[in-house]
Amino acid sequence: MELHITGDPAADKLLGDDAFALLTGMLLDQQVTMESAFAGPEKIMTRIGSMDPAAIAEYDPAGFVEVFKERPAVHRFPGSMAGRVQALAETVQRDWNGDATAIWTQDGPNGEEVLRRLKELPGFGEQKAKIFLALLGKQCGLKAQGWQEAAGSYGQEGAFLSVADIVDPESLRKVRASKQAAKAAAKAAKAPGH
Repeated sequence: MELHITGDPAADKLLGDDAFALLTGMLLDQQVTMESAFAGPEKIMTRIGSMDPAAIAEYDPAGFVEVFKERPAVHRFPGSMAGRVQALAETVQRDWNGDATAIWTQDGPNGEEVLRRLKELPGFGEQKAKIFLALLGKQCGLKAQGWQEAAGSYGQEGAFLSVADIVDPESLRKVRASKQAAKAAAKAAKAPGH
């Protein structure tokens, strides 16, 4: 599959070729731009020579933080995010035999089951799991029965709510606009007098 998330062909190619890289990009997608988060796996790959869950899980934790700090940084919170990526790698290695795709393919799970499995991953809450499920369904050919319903609003066609809807610069612009609108609405709801 061909993804167009980061604006960097090498980073996008890695996301399309490596399921664990894609999962890692989703994990990193907080408190940084989507493009920066999803470009993170390519930086890790370039610096340590692998996106293999076993290699990342076994990497010296202090050394892995340094990998994250190297400029340009993998994430603006290198310490906590390096730890989360290693925890994710350990879980994929231990529970899924190092194969991230097994999370959404092993034993032919339906959408609800894929969502449940994603929510069991370190760093994947309800929203992140639903967005990733939508990304799998919309761009990665996931055929799990009921994935759209399980992904909630993120599974809707033409929603432009998340990374699942980004296929080109125009769709990126639409997603960014919808995120800004949602932030403004949340801020207005918290304002005094509401």
